[in-house]
Amino acid sequence: MNTFLVILLIAAMIATVVALVRGIVSFLQDASAEARGTGGGPTAAQLKSNRMMQMRVFFQALAVLIVVVILFAAGRT
Repeated sequence: MNTFLVILLIAAMIATVVALVRGIVSFLQDASAEARGTGGGPTAAQLKSNRMMQMRVFFQALAVLIVVVILFAAGRT
């Protein structure tokens, strides 16, 4: 059971990093689009950046929850 939780934790951490990188890339694309002078509402890059950062927060929360479960299981033995 512990091995499964550690593998799940590693997967959640990798997903967090991937979502973070994708969000930053989308943010940088949006910054370059704003420099060119496009405006008038949220762009696709802004929406993608926002969605990726929301996913990052979700994966971080999942990783923290898994750590809590691992610590709780370790404390019971």
